[in-house]
Amino acid sequence: MNRTRVVVLGAGIIGAACARELSRAGFDVVVVDRGRPAGGTTSHGEGNVLVSDKGPGAELELAKLSVRLWPRVVAEIADEDAHAASAMEYDPKGGIVVATTDDGARALTAFAETQAGVRAEPLSPKELAAAEPALTRDVTTALHYPEDAQVQPAGATLALLASALRHGARLRTDTEVVGVTVHSGRITGVRVPGEIIEADVVVNAAGPWAGQVSALLGAPIAVRPRRGEVLVTMPMPGVVRHKVYDADYVGAVGADSGDLRTSAVVESTWGGTVLIGSSRRRVGFDDTIRPDVLSAIAAKALRLFPSLADAAIMRAYGGFRPYVDDHLPVLGEDPRLGNLWHATGHEGAGIGLSVGTAWLLRELLTGAEPAMPVGEFTVDRPAVLAEVAG
Repeated sequence: MNRTRVVVLGAGIIGAACARELSRAGFDVVVVDRGRPAGGTTSHGEGNVLVSDKGPGAELELAKLSVRLWPRVVAEIADEDAHAASAMEYDPKGGIVVATTDDGARALTAFAETQAGVRAEPLSPKELAAAEPALTRDVTTALHYPEDAQVQPAGATLALLASALRHGARLRTDTEVVGVTVHSGRITGVRVPGEIIEADVVVNAAGPWAGQVSALLGAPIAVRPRRGEVLVTMPMPGVVRHKVYDADYVGAVGADSGDLRTSAVVESTWGGTVLIGSSRRRVGFDDTIRPDVLSAIAAKALRLFPSLADAAIMRAYGGFRPYVDDHLPVLGEDPRLGNLWHATGHEGAGIGLSVGTAWLLRELLTGAEPAMPVGEFTVDRPAVLAEVAG
């Protein structure tokens, strides 16, 4: 019996999660990347697995599905390779969202009330001080989101990909896709230098480059890069215990302007370093790290954690997130070109949403009833098929 041949374009965390889910379901999977696994957007993220920042709608439902799946995926990988599972650094430490003004407090409380099915627990000043001793006391409202978690992005990607390979998937690195073969309006293969990789399904999981890849394939989608930067301190174990961010982070995520937006997002890693973000701006694929952006990020973080003023910054990094104007992922078959599927557009939430996205893709490709409605993610919506500008 011939197995369905799937070519996944992109070896970031979305591509790796999709490859794992599909190979476990019996598909014949090849992952193709022009570079190396986790070499693009994935390695430039913070590793967030969040429900706290999602308003009501399909993305929140995908986040809820994903936070349920992450412990399961980690446990399954641990059964295969305990070292790989450890490298994922899955940490269900929870998140704390704070407001520092009365208006912010009202907005934060109102936002939480819209998040049906999400646990959001108010913290008293005493409880907040016990949970985060270094946090400023100038907080008007604090909510604890116990379902928030964190992973190490590159480690998680490599573990997902290694699991896919154990289940029969194959990986082609340093391999640029240069075109496709099409018959009767359906993709039959992807062209790479010197050969054609035959395919019954092609999954565009190229992240911020998904727009460029889709144009190359002949079915362009309006996915564009949105840049973000992060500061990394020297190890400071125990100073920050949860993911802590100011309530204005949600507004920065949902902003439509291409101008710079910053908000205070602070969290520690297993190694004790503190990650300080975040910024969002649309600058194409310009990868210049701007000191003024880093200064704006640091200033907002210091309002939450004044003690970080003495922290030694070890490095700063930036990356591109796959942005769609309506701020929703793209998941489904392209109506213009048969056999072409897209799994992209998650912006800064791709790490957390990866396992849920892969789960839904497997259900859609096998004809199973999806675990949640996926109509808001379809390719034929206006924001996705709009003409790409810039």
